[in-house]
Amino acid sequence: MFTGIVEELGEVVAVEQLPDASRFRLRGPLVTEGAKHGDSIAVNGVCLTVVEHGDGEFTADVMAETLKRSSLGALETGSRVNLERPMAVGDRLGGHIVQGHVDGTGTLLERTPSEHWELVKVGLPAHLSRYVVEKGSITVDGVSLTVVDAAADFFTISLIPTTLALTTLGIKQPGDPVNLEVDVIAKYVERLLGPNAQENVK
Repeated sequence: MFTGIVEELGEVVAVEQLPDASRFRLRGPLVTEGAKHGDSIAVNGVCLTVVEHGDGEFTADVMAETLKRSSLGALETGSRVNLERPMAVGDRLGGHIVQGHVDGTGTLLERTPSEHWELVKVGLPAHLSRYVVEKGSITVDGVSLTVVDAAADFFTISLIPTTLALTTLGIKQPGDPVNLEVDVIAKYVERLLGPNAQENVK
């Protein structure tokens, strides 16, 4: 369980391509403090398991399913990544409930800078559109954000200077892919409505 409050801007140190998976070596001195084998760390919003760690770095194996559903397959040596450790019981929930289970990828479409913030437009896959609502929560590359406007095929978010400076959202450019995780509560509600839920909410 995560909150979408990025703790550290890390870096991909190495990528090893395997027959049906990839192995990533990532640098993150803060998130590896006290890390143990089997711990979880969110990388651009994707929950990964620590296989090896040491000297401020950790290794994680990424299976084919994760590569298919996220943008991690586009990472290469030198890529910057958002890193977050799991929420500890009793901590404040600074963002919203985030599982680290990416629902799909979107594309950054536009950036509109302002004096104190920046408006970013993100392309939204059709199968996720019904979960995204104005003033609702969404996770973009692991960052918990509030939706400004929601349309059938895009949504917008406002980024404050802190988010621009401390996450990859400050360096993403139009055309870049981003990982999206919608509000899990919305998905559970839809499921509980019954077998015809998807038709009822269209």
